[in-house]
Amino acid sequence: MYLLASIKVFFRQIFSKYIAQWINYREMSGSVVLVCAALLVGITSGSGVLLFKKMIALTHWGIFNGFGFALLFFGHWTFILVPVMPLIGGLVVGLIVHFSLREDRYHGVAGVMEAVALAGGRLCYRLLPAKTIAASLSIGSGASVGPEDPSVQIGSNLGSMFGQLLRFSDDRIRALVAAGAAGGIAAAFNAPIAGVFFALEIIIGELSSKAFGVITLAAVVSSVFTQAMSGTEPAFHVPAYAFHSAWELPFYLGLGVMSGPVSAIYIRFLYAARDIFNRWNIPRWLKTAIAGLIVGLVGIYLPQMFGEGYETIENILDAKPPTLNLLLLLLMAKLVLTPISIGGGFFGGVFAPSLFLGATLGGAYGLIVQQFFPALNIAPPAFAMVGMAAVLAGAVHAPITAIILLFEMTNNYRIILPLMFAVTISLFISRYFQRDSVYTFGLARKGIRLEHGRVVDILESIMVDEIMEKKVITLREADSLGMASDLLLQTRHHSLPVLNETGELSGILTVQDIERIQNDVNIKNRTVGESCTRDLLVANPDETIGVALRRMGIRDLDSLPVVLRKNPRYLVGLLSSTDIVRAYDLALTRREQVRHRAHQVHLSDVGGVNVEKITVESGAPCTNKPIREVVWPREAIIATIRRGRKILIPDGDTILKVGDVLVVVADIEIRDQIQRLCSSAGDV
Repeated sequence: MYLLASIKVFFRQIFSKYIAQWINYREMSGSVVLVCAALLVGITSGSGVLLFKKMIALTHWGIFNGFGFALLFFGHWTFILVPVMPLIGGLVVGLIVHFSLREDRYHGVAGVMEAVALAGGRLCYRLLPAKTIAASLSIGSGASVGPEDPSVQIGSNLGSMFGQLLRFSDDRIRALVAAGAAGGIAAAFNAPIAGVFFALEIIIGELSSKAFGVITLAAVVSSVFTQAMSGTEPAFHVPAYAFHSAWELPFYLGLGVMSGPVSAIYIRFLYAARDIFNRWNIPRWLKTAIAGLIVGLVGIYLPQMFGEGYETIENILDAKPPTLNLLLLLLMAKLVLTPISIGGGFFGGVFAPSLFLGATLGGAYGLIVQQFFPALNIAPPAFAMVGMAAVLAGAVHAPITAIILLFEMTNNYRIILPLMFAVTISLFISRYFQRDSVYTFGLARKGIRLEHGRVVDILESIMVDEIMEKKVITLREADSLGMASDLLLQTRHHSLPVLNETGELSGILTVQDIERIQNDVNIKNRTVGESCTRDLLVANPDETIGVALRRMGIRDLDSLPVVLRKNPRYLVGLLSSTDIVRAYDLALTRREQVRHRAHQVHLSDVGGVNVEKITVESGAPCTNKPIREVVWPREAIIATIRRGRKILIPDGDTILKVGDVLVVVADIEIRDQIQRLCSSAGDV
C-alpha cells in the first residue's frame, strides 16, 4: 500500500508540476493539452491491451500446455486434469480478488458507465494491474469469458488516470475515459471505428458528443500502434459471402427474430447467476473455484467452451462448422457457462460470448435453411456472421457498434442489407423482452437509470407497476348509472374502469361522463355501458411514471387503466393522480440514494480507499451518541450519513440514530471494528 501510494504521488508530481509548467511555458491552449492527453491514452491503451493479450496467451500455455509433463504419468486418465485447470485458475483468481481487490459494485463496463455518469469519470486506476492479472488468469485458465471488458477497463482506467493526474475538469476526464474505452476496443478487435461508436453509444451514451474528436484520435492511435506491433490482419479470416437473392431476406428476418430472445435470455441468465452466487454464504475465492470446476467438467466433453471461443467462431465462419446438434449444444452450454463464470467471480467480458452465441445460433439456423431450401445456394457461415452482430446488438443495445464491429473484424462488406435487417429486428425484440442492456440492467436494479450517459428525470426511475393500485374497483356494462354514481361518491374516485361480460376492459366511466348526461330525462334507466367513454388511453406496467403522466396530460385525466402490453383488454391495475404524488415521493428517495451512491463512488475511486456502508442498529454502542463520544478507530473517517432521504455531512456533535447509514472511509482490516460499534451485538 505504501509503495503504491508513493508511486501515485511521484507520477502526480511529474504530470501536474513539470508537464503543466512546460505547457504553461509554451502557452499551449487547453484543447492542445487535451489532444496530447488523447494521444497518450491511445498509445498506452494499445500497448496495455497488447500486453494483456500476451499475458492471456502465456497463461493459457502455462496452464494447458504446461501440464504436458503430467500427461506422461496419467496416461489414459488425462481427462481428470481437464476440470482441474479451470478450478486452479478460479482458485488463484479468487485469492487475488480476496487479498488485492475489493468486490466491484458492477461488472466490467457497467462500472465505467457508473463512474462517467456519477463520479466525473474518476476510476480507481490503482487497481488496474491486479484486475488485468486476474482477467488474464481467468481467460487463460479456460473461464467462459471474453477479453473485451478488461480491454475497455485498461483503456478507461488509463484515460481516467491521466485526466486526474493532469487535474482536468470532470468533462475532460469523461472524454479521456471514453477515449480509453475506444482505444481498448480498437486494440482488442483491431476495429478502431467500432471502438469510436462503442465509446459514443455505450460509455458517453450519445452520438452527438463534443468528445468525438478526442475519442477518434485515441482509437486511431491505439489501432495504428497495435497493427504496427502485431500486424493488420482482421480478428477472423472469413471467405467472401454475398447476399445472392432477395429470397434470402425473409430467412435473415427469421434469424433476427431468434437472436432477440437469445440476447434477452443471456442478459437474464448473467444476473440470475450473480444472484445465486451472492446468496451462497461461502468465501468468495471458493465460489470462483466452484465456477471453474463446473466449466472444467463441461470442458471434458465440450472443449470449445474454454476461453473466448475465437477458434470455434473462426471455424464456423470459415465453412468448417460442427454438426447441427453440436452447434445447438454449444449454444446452450455457452448460454449457461458464461453466466456461471462471471457470476462465480471470474474477470472477463460479455462481448466475445455474445459473438459465440450469435455464431452458433446463426450457423445452426443456416444449416437448417440450407437443408430445406437447397436451390437458394445458402451459405450457413453467412448466417453465422450476421447472427454474431444480431445477438451482440440485442445484448448491449448498441446496433451501430455491432454492425461496424462485424465489418472490421471480418473485412466483409458484402451482406450489409441482411446484416442491418437482422440487427434491427433482434434489437427490437430483445428490448421488448428485456428493457435494459447487459450493462445497464445491473445499474437499473440499483435505481440508477441512465439516458444519454446521465441519470434520467426523477419520474423516469419509477415504473407504473411499482405504484399502481392492483386491487381495482370496477364497474360492469350492465350496471345502472345511479349505482355507479353512488360508488364513485363512496370511493371518492373520479373515474372507474368498466368491464364487459367476459371481464375484459371495455371503457372507463368518469364524473364528466355523468355530468354530461345529467339533464337526460332517461338518466335513471341508463346503464354504465351506454354512458362510459370507449376511446381509452391506458398505461402499461413496464412503462415509467413519466411516460404515463405525459399521456394523462393529453386529456387532463385523473387516472389511467393499466393493462398488459400483450393484451390491452386485460386490466391489471389503475394509476391515479394520488399514485403519481406517491411516486414522486419515492423518486425523491431514490434520487437521494443515487446522490449517496455518487458520493460513495467519488470517495472510493478518487480517494483510492475502501468505502463501506454500515447501518446503525437498535441497541448498538454508538446509538443516540454524538460522533465525538464514540471511540472510532484512528484510521476511519465517517464521510456522510444517510438518514431517510437526507444526506448529512457529520461533525463531532452529530448524534447517531437507529437506521442511519454511515459511509465510512477505512482500510478493510478495521471494518469489523466499526461494524461492532454499529451492531446491536457490539461492545464498546
